[in-house]
Amino acid sequence: MKLSDFKYNLPKTQIAKFPVEPRDQAKLMVINRETQSIETKVFSDVIDYMEKGDVLVVNETKVIQARLYGKKERTNAKIEVFLLRELNKEECIWDVIVDPARKVRIGNRIYFNDKLWCEVIDNTTSRGRTVRFNQPGNIFKAVEKIGETPLPPYIKRDPVPEDKENYQTVYAKVDGAVAAPTAGLHFTEELLEKIKKKGIKIAPIILHIGLGTFRPVEVEDLTKHKMDSEYYEISPASAEIINKAIQGKHKVFVTGTSSTRALESSVTAEGFVKPNSGWTDKFIFPPYDFKIVKRLITNLHMPESTLIMLAAAFCGYDLIMKAYKKALKENYRFLSYGDAMLII
Repeated sequence: MKLSDFKYNLPKTQIAKFPVEPRDQAKLMVINRETQSIETKVFSDVIDYMEKGDVLVVNETKVIQARLYGKKERTNAKIEVFLLRELNKEECIWDVIVDPARKVRIGNRIYFNDKLWCEVIDNTTSRGRTVRFNQPGNIFKAVEKIGETPLPPYIKRDPVPEDKENYQTVYAKVDGAVAAPTAGLHFTEELLEKIKKKGIKIAPIILHIGLGTFRPVEVEDLTKHKMDSEYYEISPASAEIINKAIQGKHKVFVTGTSSTRALESSVTAEGFVKPNSGWTDKFIFPPYDFKIVKRLITNLHMPESTLIMLAAAFCGYDLIMKAYKKALKENYRFLSYGDAMLII
């Protein structure tokens, strides 16, 4: 498949700027791969497709307040520092993006307040820098107070205080993402309780989503595209829950492309999940043989993005493009704060 196969025209008016309230009342497009049917439901109806013994996999990564504004020492020039990934916890070393980059050189210090500053120790890309913060230990607490919610670049507005909660799943636990696992934004505490009461086990995993999720694919030949590496963790307890369901011929519902990539990065020869932690740059596009995922909950994604490619690999190319055509026609809300899809 080629990059241009995933092109479609997304009107700006269909990019959701704010989420639906309550979050589980977004539309849910249900796509049945067997019957090739496409139905419109409400997200809270997702429970109707789950049976006792099934498993719901969720990504517990927590979005950090990744966008910081500081001043360069001596000149007081305003500098934006966007946190990308933690390289060394003990020494508080991070990869970041700086803007304006031409003003930021190795050895410069950027001050955020009277307690927090960082020093530039290396250049990575044109706007990328490696920095060392002066607060070893829990940097997340410091940035939580002064940082800004890293809304995606296509949401053309400034963050509001509500985004701090809205751009976070209700089960987010582990700091580390700079973009939300958006399929999970639709779950409420009440819906998760109902799911558990029905006898569906919840298996939490972690994949810290990086900015690569928004990076455009720049090669027509998809086999030449390289994904950014992202850190993931699958605990022995969650692997056991998933593997028991597979053994019992139950279905594994996976929330989002990030969880899908984590699971498919850690598969045994027998087709079970392996407890694991590390970095993955797995790129899933058609054709692809899914080993673990049997049901996929996802959002409506950007044209030519790696996310729509993964959905196409799972759903089938013709059916996913037909579904997107229907979503455009029926005014579905697209992207992070938009509506959802369940592919069965």
